[in-house]
Amino acid sequence: MEKVQGLIAAAFTPFNEDGSINYSLIPALTDKLVADGLRGIFVCGSNGEGPNMTTAERMEVAAAFTKAANKRLLIFVHVGHSSIAEARTLAAHAQQIGADAISAVAAFYFKPTSVQNLADSMAQIAAAAPELPFYYYHIPHLTGVGMDMIEFLKIAGPAIPNLAGIKYTATTLQEYQACLQYENGKYDILYGLDEMLLPAMAVGAKGAIGSTYTFAAPLYLQTMEAFRKGEMERAQTLHAYMVEVIRILVKYPPIPGQKAIMKMLGWNLGPCRLPLTTFEEAAYLKFHDELAALSFFEKAPARKVVHT
Repeated sequence: MEKVQGLIAAAFTPFNEDGSINYSLIPALTDKLVADGLRGIFVCGSNGEGPNMTTAERMEVAAAFTKAANKRLLIFVHVGHSSIAEARTLAAHAQQIGADAISAVAAFYFKPTSVQNLADSMAQIAAAAPELPFYYYHIPHLTGVGMDMIEFLKIAGPAIPNLAGIKYTATTLQEYQACLQYENGKYDILYGLDEMLLPAMAVGAKGAIGSTYTFAAPLYLQTMEAFRKGEMERAQTLHAYMVEVIRILVKYPPIPGQKAIMKMLGWNLGPCRLPLTTFEEAAYLKFHDELAALSFFEKAPARKVVHT
């Protein structure tokens, strides 16, 4: 697989009100992401509540998105798990169903103790799907594992034949840039913080994976286009707008908050699973009013038919 250019949406998993998975919404959600200009979908990651789902559920959700995409979008399946054996099962399944790539966070209960230990763990997972590109998912603020990523590439590169790169979800842009340039740009380093997309592009990012791309990809794509054309002030203005949206969002729990935004745009993706909690009505209405004050609903692509 060539290096990814463009945006990959970290999709939310639709749930029914009873907490079961709402598979019926996945085809329509996938069609929306195609129409919005996405390059791919990241399935069962943080925003997809992968860690809150059983292995069987994660496999079924990955299969549903892969089938719905029908090669119109790249499908990245997050297979990370605190059990390497479970992660290997998920990885092998992703290869079997025809996904395009796999990605895994570090184990987040018993954590890797060194870069070598981390690389050894990822090598076991990646080996279960040798035909698929493997991306290490670096997200230290959630896993508590913050290793030197250049050291990781040095150790993991020779040990993981299918290592494609890193999903880099951290604010350390200097290290991100170093990873982009490591071994003459050998690896695909996809940036993972939406509110820092423009700064990441300034140091060389061409591809990114993020949650707000699920509902605001066209706005980010305008920023990317302006940057490519050298229209820096326009790029800054466009990007600053989404920063303001995210500044409101981060006052709330981010995953329930983004599911609330999807509902406001006509996509009722259901509740979150504990320990994540769905918005109470008062918080939902306050959040809606704050976004409306930014004219967000005039700018974001809404669904034409509201799903209830």
